Amino acid sequence: MKKFLIVLSIVTLLVSSLAGCGNTDNKKEEQSNSDNESNGQVETNDNQDEEITLSFWYKDVGVKEEIYKEAVARFEDKYPNVTVKTFQARSSAYKQKLPIALSGNDAPDVFFTWGGGWLKRFADEGHVLEITDKLDTSRFKDLAMVNCVNDDKVFGAPLGIDIGVVFYNKEIFEKHNLQVPKTYEELKSVMSTLRENEVIPFVLANQPKWPGSFWYMYLVDRLGGEEAFDKAFKRDGGSFNSQPFVEAGEYIQDLVDAKAFNDGYNGLPYDAGTARQLLYTDRAAMMLLSNTFINLVRKEAPDYEEKVGMFPFPTMPNGKGDENNLVGIAAPVWSISSGCEHPDLALELINELTSVETATEYSNRTGSQTAIKDIKTEDPIVQQLMDMLNNANNLQMVYDQTLVPELAQKHLETTQEVFGFMKTPQEAADEVEELAKKLLD
Repeated sequence: MKKFLIVLSIVTLLVSSLAGCGNTDNKKEEQSNSDNESNGQVETNDNQDEEITLSFWYKDVGVKEEIYKEAVARFEDKYPNVTVKTFQARSSAYKQKLPIALSGNDAPDVFFTWGGGWLKRFADEGHVLEITDKLDTSRFKDLAMVNCVNDDKVFGAPLGIDIGVVFYNKEIFEKHNLQVPKTYEELKSVMSTLRENEVIPFVLANQPKWPGSFWYMYLVDRLGGEEAFDKAFKRDGGSFNSQPFVEAGEYIQDLVDAKAFNDGYNGLPYDAGTARQLLYTDRAAMMLLSNTFINLVRKEAPDYEEKVGMFPFPTMPNGKGDENNLVGIAAPVWSISSGCEHPDLALELINELTSVETATEYSNRTGSQTAIKDIKTEDPIVQQLMDMLNNANNLQMVYDQTLVPELAQKHLETTQEVFGFMKTPQEAADEVEELAKKLLD
């Protein structure tokens, strides 16, 4: 009996001791988790000794690409066991490659999108990871975050904001005693003087279709105000063949008749830069495009930058649009594929791609504004763009990213056809509205 009691006592002591050890370990683990949460760290749940590769796709070149790669280098310094494999393709090729990759087995872990309808398509198809509860959205400007949200869920993080403006050669304007036009009539007068002096008024490389879309979007806004697109898009008493949309096409053809553009504009590729060479060599005076143009100038023709001025799109006769309204986009938007094997690390890469350091460099070096709050810029061009944005009554996100892909493509195709007189403005607007009824109603 004594032996039994002795053994029972020993077992009781051992069990008590083991239970105490287990409680201590649990407390240590709880304390460690609490410390990580208080420090704002992301639990990667990845073995620090495991060699991991993340793929990162984007479409920009030049200074923007340099800034992305610098952010990647900082990320790799923080995570020595992680290698980021980058892939770059220009806009047209990128738009072809990414959908194929996402729908197949070669989806990049982190990738660029333009946000809006383009991102919505991939989110609806289940290809994009939702990061609503993982991303600190308070760091971003509200206007930019709108471009990353689908059904109140966050699917991306924005870095930049680009706006469309008219860029012009200040030396050419001074040489011919030209003033910045504020109205369409004044713009036509400037164009006439330039043509008389054998200078092309505007360069346009419309083979990819989206450059010409800037003209159409601004004309719709200036003619019908921001409500014209909003009512048509939201199917709230408006349509894509209402008067502002038809008149926008008519004014495009009026500009073509007035020889506003370089020869062969509808077949000229944008990425090749042939049209921009007309600007750099003083054979053309103006171009309507987003401020991504500045990034290209700094890469292709740095000396030309000192000649560059900018002004907002002119007002139209009897138009309803505010003279300070802008057309633009909040991009790049960085997203994570739903099949990513290391989503926490991918999120950390996105955080670095939108960090204060990255955003400051982006603002100071690319000619673009940043979507991150409270970033100071040293770039006078960016400051001028920022002032224009701050004074804007409305920022119309570009159609080809806001609309669902099929409707966006129809808009681009019909706009190009209007530029080429292959369709009347009424026919083009009717085609877009007919498809909108099928897709949006």
